[in-house]
Amino acid sequence: MRLGLFGGTFDPIHNAHLAVARAACASCQLDEVWFIPNNIPPHKVGGPVASWEQRFAMVSLACAEDARFRPSRLEERERTSYTIHTLRAVRAQLQPDDELFFLIGADAFADIGSWYQREAVFCMVTFVVLSRPGHAYEAPAGARTVRLETLQMDVSSSSIRQQLANGDFQVPVAPAVLDYISMNNVYGAVPSDSRFHTASDR
Repeated sequence: MRLGLFGGTFDPIHNAHLAVARAACASCQLDEVWFIPNNIPPHKVGGPVASWEQRFAMVSLACAEDARFRPSRLEERERTSYTIHTLRAVRAQLQPDDELFFLIGADAFADIGSWYQREAVFCMVTFVVLSRPGHAYEAPAGARTVRLETLQMDVSSSSIRQQLANGDFQVPVAPAVLDYISMNNVYGAVPSDSRFHTASDR
């Protein structure tokens, strides 16, 4: 099996996340992509707005759109989410000849030199790096990379949260995720029926 791992806060998960996963499946012939909501990401300033359970619920709803996508509880535990711990937990569930791919943005990949036990991480995965066309990045020695330039991830979870807090529900998230956000008042606003639709409905 060729398995992709996609970690992040997913606060909330949005359409660009799903597009990245589909592009990685096509580029690397992945059989599955596991979406892994972080608990306490070590390289992110400030914690998530939504709780871990809320973010996992939203990821689960989004993953239902594609049979290759799986929500994962691997980082549910109450401690810092180091990649090496997650990779070892995944590898313990796989066959020796299964291949692991790690989906990551070029901005996060630029900080990989500071990762905990990075050399061990390099030995376990091939990095699928989302980068803008024409933008260079430097891969550390020992890191295997695949450059993914078929799309640009020009959507951010923070901008979506701001729109929702302002009562603007024309956001690029899966309809089931938007329903969940609305019903649970996750980001501080509940729309009226007249404005409750996604950006794809426009």
